[in-house]
Amino acid sequence: MRKNILVVDDSALMRRLISDIIKSDERFVISDIASNGLEAFDLVTLYPQKYDAILLDINMPRMSGIEFLEQLNKLHIKHKIIMVSTLAKEGAKETIRCLELGAFDFVTKPESYIQAKNHSFRDKILKTLCIALHMEYQNYESENLEDKKDVIDTVLSTTRELKEITKEPITKQTFVRGMKGSQKIVALACSTGGPKALQQVIPQLPGNLDSPVIVVQHMPEGFTNSLAQRLNEMSKVKVKEAEHGEILKKGVVYIAKGGRQLRLVKNGEAHQIHITDEPPRNGLRPCADIMYESLLDANYDEITCVILTGMGADGTYGIKQLNDKKNIYVIAQDEATSIVYGMPKVIKEAGYVDEVVSISDVASSITKNVGVR
Repeated sequence: MRKNILVVDDSALMRRLISDIIKSDERFVISDIASNGLEAFDLVTLYPQKYDAILLDINMPRMSGIEFLEQLNKLHIKHKIIMVSTLAKEGAKETIRCLELGAFDFVTKPESYIQAKNHSFRDKILKTLCIALHMEYQNYESENLEDKKDVIDTVLSTTRELKEITKEPITKQTFVRGMKGSQKIVALACSTGGPKALQQVIPQLPGNLDSPVIVVQHMPEGFTNSLAQRLNEMSKVKVKEAEHGEILKKGVVYIAKGGRQLRLVKNGEAHQIHITDEPPRNGLRPCADIMYESLLDANYDEITCVILTGMGADGTYGIKQLNDKKNIYVIAQDEATSIVYGMPKVIKEAGYVDEVVSISDVASSITKNVGVR
């Protein structure tokens, strides 16, 4: 059965472009089109069960995308809504607000006619729709999904081989907590559903957390700063977008810059953030594996790794390397509270997880392991 899609945008050109993209996949059908949020609201309230997903613009006359989401929340109407956002600064702030209001995910609008005609925008829309609706999406190539599959297969096959050799479950190094004078760090990774998950974790951390926190959230450039600003408004800890060259401080959360890679390097007894122009790995920039790998040479005695909701396997390979050499403790979000149970599932199946918790318990688990000053 084909999935019914509602397209909402005040631009006739964008409505046509998105509709053509969706119709290019025979599993989807454009059920209705609306030119503003009010028209869409009327359709959704009149036919609340009609649409499987909605592609929604933000800035529109009569009723904006944000106002549309607010009205749905008041009526307790739930839909899989994908925002189609601009790359402008205000567009990033508004997109973060939409995710906070319950939007599933977002894709960015093309900035030119040439970009609109290439396969990247098409792939992003179809891939996001497939993820939202739990459909097969491997044919779409925008994030080198075959490379991701190779990573997953490599990690899991290695784990299975070791289990066969030992005839016992893979064992992690014993995590030694609270060593006197120990240096600690929390390294967290998330993807689809991550912004909302982070809003349930970061504000619950105590301001005197005895560790810095580094976060890799898969997002394009321009959106991570808005995410950091919003989290900072909500939290006791300081939250900021990571800057090249700054020294890590306890009680501060650093969000990896969208569209770049983040590494940590030693600077005497301290540790410094390096923002690099390295190419995407497995289609990802920032990539959690790169962040975790950079901790191999760090002086941290205790590393708490956290994997939250997201598609793919990012983080598993990096944590596998850390597990061989470092004192680590791995927390994974459970399936019930994950928007997309991909990244947490892979790390769990690889045998490196110490604790599986609901999103509401992640902050307390972090605090338990790290402690306060």
